[in-house]
Amino acid sequence: MTDTDPIETDGAPSNDNPYSQGVRAGDTLYVSGYGPVDPETGDPVDGDIRAQTNRVLENIAAVVDEAGGDGLDDVVKVTVYLTELDDYERVNAAYGEQFGEVPPARVCVEVSRLPEDVRVEMDATAYLG
Repeated sequence: MTDTDPIETDGAPSNDNPYSQGVRAGDTLYVSGYGPVDPETGDPVDGDIRAQTNRVLENIAAVVDEAGGDGLDDVVKVTVYLTELDDYERVNAAYGEQFGEVPPARVCVEVSRLPEDVRVEMDATAYLG
């Protein structure tokens, strides 16, 4: 059995729900799903889908940093959840600007609804070895 450590940071939104912001298991970090929520206010950010995508990725990077990683550079897998697949190209544009030459593996799915009625949410896996 691998030892696991919960990761908690003020740099990403937190709430009263029963899950950790991230869980490190050895050299692997599993980051919970984040919408475009400002960690200081707890409210979804204003702006278009690109601004929302950037906030989501900032939240993920904050958890990776707290676990001892190097932000989005250590992310190896992302799942993107969109309430409108019509946003796909705009999300792709913002997402592509955040990742380097070798972006992580990714899945993108359309869902009927997300918490707080946001339009985008992502979870991630990072390798910290």
